[in-house]
Amino acid sequence: MPFPGLAKSLPPLLLGLTLTSLDSANAFELFLGTPELPEVLTATRLKQAPAAVPGSISVLDRELIQASGARELTELLRLVPGMIVVTDDIKVQVNYHGGHAAQARRMQVLIDGRSVYRPGLAEVDWKDLPVSLEDIERIEVFRGPNTVSYGANALTGVVNIITRRPEESLGTRVTYTHGQRGIRDGYARHGFAWDGGALRASVSSREDTGFDHRSNGSDFHDDIDLQRFNLSGTQMLADNQSLAWQLAFTDGRHDDRNHHRPTLDVDLQPGERDEFTERISRNYAASLRWDWDINPNHSLYIQSSLQHWERIWEWRSCDATVLFSPELRRLYREDPAYTMALIGNNAPLGYGTAEQQALGTAFYTQVAASYDPVTKRFAHTCGDLNENARESRFDLEVQDTLNIADNLRLVGVLNYRRDEATSEAYFSGSRHKDIGRLYGQVEWYPHHQWILQAGAMYEYDSMLADDSLTPRLAVNYLPTPAHGFRAVYTQAVRTPDMLELSADWQVYVRNLEPAAFGQREAYFFLSNRVDGNLRQERIESRELGYNGHFMEWGLHLDVRIYKEKIHDLITYWAKIADLIPTNRNTMDFHGWEIEANWKPGPHDRLRLTYSRIELDASHEWDSWYTPRHSGSLSWLHEWGNQLDTGATYLKADAINGQMFERLDLSVTKRWRLSDTTLLLSGSWQQRLDNNGLAGRAYQYDEPHVYWLSAGVEL
Repeated sequence: MPFPGLAKSLPPLLLGLTLTSLDSANAFELFLGTPELPEVLTATRLKQAPAAVPGSISVLDRELIQASGARELTELLRLVPGMIVVTDDIKVQVNYHGGHAAQARRMQVLIDGRSVYRPGLAEVDWKDLPVSLEDIERIEVFRGPNTVSYGANALTGVVNIITRRPEESLGTRVTYTHGQRGIRDGYARHGFAWDGGALRASVSSREDTGFDHRSNGSDFHDDIDLQRFNLSGTQMLADNQSLAWQLAFTDGRHDDRNHHRPTLDVDLQPGERDEFTERISRNYAASLRWDWDINPNHSLYIQSSLQHWERIWEWRSCDATVLFSPELRRLYREDPAYTMALIGNNAPLGYGTAEQQALGTAFYTQVAASYDPVTKRFAHTCGDLNENARESRFDLEVQDTLNIADNLRLVGVLNYRRDEATSEAYFSGSRHKDIGRLYGQVEWYPHHQWILQAGAMYEYDSMLADDSLTPRLAVNYLPTPAHGFRAVYTQAVRTPDMLELSADWQVYVRNLEPAAFGQREAYFFLSNRVDGNLRQERIESRELGYNGHFMEWGLHLDVRIYKEKIHDLITYWAKIADLIPTNRNTMDFHGWEIEANWKPGPHDRLRLTYSRIELDASHEWDSWYTPRHSGSLSWLHEWGNQLDTGATYLKADAINGQMFERLDLSVTKRWRLSDTTLLLSGSWQQRLDNNGLAGRAYQYDEPHVYWLSAGVEL
């Protein structure tokens, strides 16, 4: 048989017909070979050969992860065509095809099927994900809308992080990394097995000092200190049943500046306010999955997960006492623009209702009483404030997969999710919502070289007035099982998050010294309450593509040509004074992408990616971080004697008007001593530009960074 192992990807009868056809067709001799084709899981929840997938998938396998020398998951995602990685303030954001950097909230991110997309503020905390690179088996990135398979928020793509099974990582491994910019990382793992089961425990830490300074020369404080703990286990219950479970915990601390600046001129004394602050992040996650292979043509799984996020950000700040005026707060609630003009002494005379004029007169009286004409400063007060948030998610999912016939497969999913968020600052209390989903996907081979695929997701969200139904239709033509041409039409949605739908953003300050208007606790005048009258963002996508595996040449190639439009787009800055979300904006994308993976020999691997994006955005913020050209070129080589190297060149134009260009180098040497393996590796990143990876404000003192790692495996 020229294609062993394909029975998992193609119906048995059609596999036989296809191979018979190929054996008699000399035109396809180039495609014939013996290696097994890989399978991917993320596109439709069915195991499929890449040529049969209704879309483009990039797979970052374990070999590539290790050879890259990367310390962070986001650095690996730079190897995905069209993926943009930027820094917004101290947060790393990842967008497929760019868009507003502060709103990287249109891509679903999964760890072993568990969504890590935060429910309240709709963010992915890339720096704090509860998974170590050493525990990852591969990362599958579906490039394109996939609400059909994973629900709202998979508007532009899906990143599926698949960890190693415990039985595949037995024994003990310890590594330590030290390098420039305060890099100090550690990792320890131990795994063991018993009859029918296995368990792996791992702990890791990550520490560095981040950017060195801002463009104005001041120090940039974004140090990170992160610890992770993971426990993963499997147990066979019977020949056809198994359990898999995971526990994960992270505890991280991120340095930042006090982002509040006095609104009016005040005379601050040293030590009155916290110049630097610390954000504390804690993640807790637990999941349990039961798999049951009822028979060779029918399988079922049930997965449940519980997650909790804590973001603790507290600091002491100061401002003019008069800005805690109850009259000013009330006036701001009614008319923010007029209030800001009033504070700036630029309010028009005779403006507003009689009540507003009375409030304005009372405020001016308070201003006059608190102003010192000698120092030309206002009396001020200092107090403790916070932007703490706690979010949680319970998820329960049932998936049923059925081979109805040799040429027909069906998968159905029923999902329930409960999201909750609590924050005094963002919500003045708590918010919650219930989500119900029903998904179905049909894969039909009307002919051994043609696949018709249709899927749809129905979704109910208790915070929205309307439910959503998102379809996908695809036709794949496979001249051989290793080569496929596809045409795909998809609709997808993104649900506005809790902040966009129900924010009640206020600043409550405690321990005021001196007291403001006779109170030790009071509200600052700024506040924002949104009306929640938003629709879902919607995308319509059309795609033509090709995926081929030239076995004789060792070449795997994927090409994607697409045209997409996002309408009802919500673009805004998530700041208390600017939180005005609307559905007024649009983005139109069209372009093409290519990804090539070539193994010209047993010791070499070359990988090329390129993306060309043409963007028409109605709001300028959405075009700042969308480069027209971007790509990467990687070369992995095994030199023998357990010596491996990796080299990657990265480039993207016009990220916030600046070029991004970098060269990454890594080398790893292993020594095998009986049952022990020693390893030593080094990584070097050389910047060929002066881009702060997003904004123009962030810079490094040196254009390069390096780190060394040493480890032992038992």
